[in-house]
Amino acid sequence: MQSRRDDMNRNLACLSAIVLSGCSTLPFSGGEALDVIPVAPEAPANWAAAGVAGEADAGDWVAGFNDPIMASLIKEALKDSPTIAAQLATVEAARQTARAVYGDTLPSLSASGQVGGARNVADFGGEPIANDQAIYGLGLNASWEADLWGRLRAGIQAANADLLASEADYAAAELSLAANVATGWINLNAALAQERVAVETFEARDRIVTLTERRFSRGLTNALDVRTARSARAGAQAQIAARRQASGEAARLLEVLLGRYPSAAIVAAAELPMLEALKPSGNPALLLSRRPDIAASEARVISAGLSAEQARLALLPTLQLSASASTNGDTLSKALDPDFLASQLIASIAQPIFNGGSLKARRDSALARAEIAVANYATAALQAWREVENALAADVLLAQQEAAQSVALEEAVFAEDLATRQYQNGLVTIFNLIDAQTQRLNSESALISARSNRAVNRINYHLALGGGLPASVAGVTQEAAPAAGDTQ
Repeated sequence: MQSRRDDMNRNLACLSAIVLSGCSTLPFSGGEALDVIPVAPEAPANWAAAGVAGEADAGDWVAGFNDPIMASLIKEALKDSPTIAAQLATVEAARQTARAVYGDTLPSLSASGQVGGARNVADFGGEPIANDQAIYGLGLNASWEADLWGRLRAGIQAANADLLASEADYAAAELSLAANVATGWINLNAALAQERVAVETFEARDRIVTLTERRFSRGLTNALDVRTARSARAGAQAQIAARRQASGEAARLLEVLLGRYPSAAIVAAAELPMLEALKPSGNPALLLSRRPDIAASEARVISAGLSAEQARLALLPTLQLSASASTNGDTLSKALDPDFLASQLIASIAQPIFNGGSLKARRDSALARAEIAVANYATAALQAWREVENALAADVLLAQQEAAQSVALEEAVFAEDLATRQYQNGLVTIFNLIDAQTQRLNSESALISARSNRAVNRINYHLALGGGLPASVAGVTQEAAPAAGDTQ
C-alpha cells in the first residue's frame, strides 16, 4: 500500500517540476508549445510570518498531538467515510476513462455472422419439388487511424493527467478528512471542558445560595441577596444546558465524519493538548510540490494544455485504414485468408475544409480552458501560501493569548476565593462575590477557547502545509497512473 502511495507521489512530483521550473510555456506532443500566463508570483525563500524556513515535515503530523484516540479516529474515518469511498470511485472512473482513451487508438476489429436457409420449388411434370439450401455468411470489419501528428497521443496524455488529478484529489480528500476529524475531536473536548466549567460554576453558586440563605435566617443579610444568589444559580443552570447542547452537537458532527450514526455516544475526556512552539517547516516554493490540491491543479493545467493541442491537431489531415470482408456459402474459408483480406484494404486521407468553423472554435475553446486552468493554479498557490502564513502568525498570537489567559485564570481563582471569605465575614456584598465568580468563569472559559483555537490552528497549519499521513493511519491509495501509451 505504501509503495503505491510513493508511486503516486512520484507521479505528482513530476507534474510539480513543470510549473516549478519557471517555464512560461507548456510543451506538447506535436513539438510546439502553448503560451500560458504566469503561474504564480515568485516565492520568497522564507515564510514572511516567521522570517525563517525549515526542513520539510516528513509527515505523521498526528503524532505531534500525542493523542492515540485522535489517531484511531482518523484511521476509522478514512476507512469508513462515504466521502472517501466516493472519491475512490472517482479515481477508478478516471482510470477506466484513461484506459478507454488508449483503447480507442488501437486497431478495431468487429465480426458479424448469419445463418439461414432458402427453399426453391421446381415444377417437374406437374409435381412441385422443394429444394432446401442452407446459407452461411461471415463479415469482418477492421479500422485504424494512424497518429500522424500526435493528436491521439495527446489525448492519451491528457487522460493520464486527468487520472493524476483525480488521484491528487483523493489524497487531498484524505488529508482534509483527517484534519476535520482531528478538529472535531478537539472541538468535542473543548465543548465538554466548557460544560465541566458550567457544572462547576453551578455548584459554586449553589453553595452561595446555601450560605446566603443561612445568613438571611440569622438576620445577617436581606432578601435581595437571597434573590440575587438564586438568580445567579439559575443562570448557571441554564448555562449547563447550553453547554450540553454544544457538546452534543460536536459529538454528532464527529460521529458523522467517522461514518457512525449521530447519537452523541462518543466519549471524550474533555482534555486539550499542551502544544510546544511551532517550528516552521519547508518554504513557500517547496509548498507547491507538497500539497495534493496544488498537484491536482498542476495536473489539470497539463490536461487542459494537451486537450488544446489535440484540438489544434484536429485541423490537420487524418489517415484512416479500413478493411472489410463478407463471405457466404462456399467462400466461407476466405474470411481467414490474409491475401483475401489484404485485397479489401482501403486507405483514406481526410482534410477538413469547411465545417462552419466548429473545429477552430473547439481549438480556441480548449485554449481558453487551458488559460483558466493555469489561472486557477495561480489562485491555488496564492491561497496555499496565505493559509500557511496565517497559521504561522496565528500560532504566535494564540500562544500569547493562552499564556495571558492562564495568568488571568490564576488571578481570578484567587479573587473568587478571597471574595467568598470576605462575603462570609460580611465585608463585601453578594454582588462582589458573583462578580468574582463570573470573572473566574469567563477566564476559565477563555483559556479553554484559547487552547482549543491553538490546537485547531495547528491542525490547519499541517493541512495548509500539505502534511502527509503515516502509513499506519492513511487509507487505501489507488495505483499510480499509467504512463501515456501504457494504459490497458
